[in-house]
Amino acid sequence: MSNQLSDRINSLVPSATLEMAAKARELRAEGKDIIGLSLGEPDFKTPDYIREAAIQAINDGYNSYTPVDGYVELKDAIITKFKRDNDIDYDRSQIVVSTGAKQALYNVAQACLNKGDEVILPCPYWVSYSDIVKLADGVPVEVATSIENDFKMTPEQLEAAITLKTKMLWYSSPCNPSGSIYSKEELRALADVLQKHPQIVVVSDEIYEHINYGVTEHASMGAFEDMYDRTVTVNGVAKAFAMTGWRIGYIGAPNYIARACNKLQGQVTSGANCIAQRAVITALLEPPSRVQYMVDEFKNRRKLILELLNNVPGFKCNEPQGAFYVYPDISAFFGKTLKEKKINNASDFAMYLLEEANVATVTGDAFGNGNSIRISYAASVDEIKDAISRIASAVS
Repeated sequence: MSNQLSDRINSLVPSATLEMAAKARELRAEGKDIIGLSLGEPDFKTPDYIREAAIQAINDGYNSYTPVDGYVELKDAIITKFKRDNDIDYDRSQIVVSTGAKQALYNVAQACLNKGDEVILPCPYWVSYSDIVKLADGVPVEVATSIENDFKMTPEQLEAAITLKTKMLWYSSPCNPSGSIYSKEELRALADVLQKHPQIVVVSDEIYEHINYGVTEHASMGAFEDMYDRTVTVNGVAKAFAMTGWRIGYIGAPNYIARACNKLQGQVTSGANCIAQRAVITALLEPPSRVQYMVDEFKNRRKLILELLNNVPGFKCNEPQGAFYVYPDISAFFGKTLKEKKINNASDFAMYLLEEANVATVTGDAFGNGNSIRISYAASVDEIKDAISRIASAVS
């Protein structure tokens, strides 16, 4: 009965990360011992002080509809956070709170894109960017990067990708899936290119901002005075605060974009969850150092997984500077047959690891870079050791 569905939904590709997680769950239900390294989800509990704020909100009687763009107190906390952490000044009219950063991105695309507008996406990019753009009738323009350049787009590549139809540039830093971080100098060089093209709006996805291992200091495009009026800064609490299920994301944006997103959201989901919003006020107003223990643990796991993967023939790794993923180049396996299974691409390889090694990863094809796979190290040390041991056995 697919003919009863819209062309829009029929052309939509399922999220590869969620699809792989679902397959892993199915195999577990069949009794298989699957190690899941596919989802981008911290394996920590939400910190106690945040959970206590949520409990207090329940006890205080918060249960009603919330303002479409968020509680004033939360917007003020976000304003404080942007000034403290990013040196960006926003007012309340420029803040919109959504049900997760994914909704925030969707809102921006729907508010800004017309049919045929082009959006530059440095590859690899977060799995949903391309389809969010397509749902808004935009055209994703992929810019290839390489592991040798830490998967970062150069100013020359940006200039070459710009056409008369270019409307936006979307990127994440720290990057999901590569963990790469654009330095302030690298962002400035990209901004210098954009000065010649004033029609282009930038979406800077900074959801992994606080999961930074200290080599490259976090920088925000919106902090540049000449980019402030054309940059949408997207953030949320899912990753750094281990709050994936609380579903709170937000933007700081030029007023006209923020008001457009508020208008759209008012006709779709309205305001985000009341209890989650009250908890996030506490999360953002406390110093980021309160979640440093998670970052320190992720850094230890990064060291471990890189040491293990670098001893697996065929895996080529760089050292990610943030987030909690490694993104090894596994193209050395393309064209080879492993245990009677032909590996033609990253999707074949990821499926082979799931079926042969019982390890769930995500194909790089989903991120616009077909030479790699994404492996999350948001897992226990024992799980990481076991998973890489299984992978090594499967490819030997």
